[in-house]
Formats: sequence, C-alpha cells, structure tokens
Amino acid sequence: MTPQISSNRPIRVGIVDDHAITRYALTRQIRAQEHLVLAGEAGNGNEALEMVRRGGMDVMLLDLMMPGAGALDVLHRIKARAPDLGIIVFTNYPPDRYAVNALRLGANAYLGKQCEPGEIIKAIGMTAKGERYLTPDVGELLARAVGGPAGEPHEQLTQREFQLLLHFAKGESSAEIAQSLSLSPKTVSTYRSVLLKKMAAKSNSELTHYAVAKGLLD
Repeated sequence: MTPQISSNRPIRVGIVDDHAITRYALTRQIRAQEHLVLAGEAGNGNEALEMVRRGGMDVMLLDLMMPGAGALDVLHRIKARAPDLGIIVFTNYPPDRYAVNALRLGANAYLGKQCEPGEIIKAIGMTAKGERYLTPDVGELLARAVGGPAGEPHEQLTQREFQLLLHFAKGESSAEIAQSLSLSPKTVSTYRSVLLKKMAAKSNSELTHYAVAKGLLD
C-alpha cells in the first residue's frame, strides 16, 4: 500500500516522458492517490517548457532520455523559468551518470524507473514541500561530490561545465553550443579550455571518447 500525502490541497504533478506507456502507468499511480492530481503530460523537452509556461504545477516528473534538446539542458531552462517548481528526475540511467549534476541543476530527487510506486509517492510529497528526497546510493554520490574521496572526473565538474562537456562530446561546434545555451562564443571557448584541463584531455575527440566510455551520451 502506497502512502497518502496530507495537504491542504492536492499536489499538482506533471509528467514528462517520451514513452506513452510510462506516462500511462504514472498517471494511474497519481490518480490512485487522494492528494495528487495530474497537471499535464509532455513527450519532449519543448512540451515540458510549454507546460511550465502555462503554470499550475507543483512537481514535475522528468525523464532524461528524450528526443530533441538534452534533458539536463531542459532541466536548466525549467529552473530558470520556474525556480520554485519541484523536479524529480525519473530515469533508466543509473545514478552515477547524472544524479549529482541533476541535483546541482536544481532537481529535488533522482529516481530509477525500477523503484517501487510508494517511493515515487514519497518523493513527490517531499518535493512538494521544497525538500530533497535522496535514495541511499544518490546520497552517497552527493556526499562524495561535496567533500568525500574524489570520484570520476566528470563528477567534479560544475553544473555548467558538465553541460558543456555533453555538448562537446556530441560533436557540436563552439558556435552551435553558444547559440543553444545563449552564451557568447568567447565564453564557450573559455569553458572548453577549462574542461580540457579538468578532464586531462587534449581535444574534443578525447572528451567524446570519455563520455562514451562512461555512458554519458544518449
């Protein structure tokens, strides 16, 4: 039996996932809870941003594996537009790939799609209160990133550096990245120099090789 969330009004939950069957399963789970209501569905990042523009959401369940713009970019844009919106990353990617950077970008929780339904409901409740919901493995990764033993090189990057790493690793040019992220070409060039140094790489192709080896690309 999944826990019920006590609130003065229902928590409004939006779902962003490109798989209709996943949205359907989450919708059934949300509608089974007395204190949750479905605020909307989206199948890609652009639709997610449109949902945010319309408002009326307290919590968003956001998949990372979607067509179009990278989900971490979408997460960054959503938090820029709606900093108080609670976001739960709900994904098949293991935590060691994206959890730390997703949390740095403003996500409240990072859940794998194999989690129990009750865990989703609990995470929604805590997120709606502005709190973080950390599973043990995500909590360990976060603790390591903020002061524990050094982990993987990409875990030591800032949120913006990691964002740029993914763009460079996909083979995008500095001009394309500047346009996509609304940065100046000079700023992108500066980030590239910092990235190469931090990642002990000599070229963009080495960044791509690293990202592929660590499973950071879709």
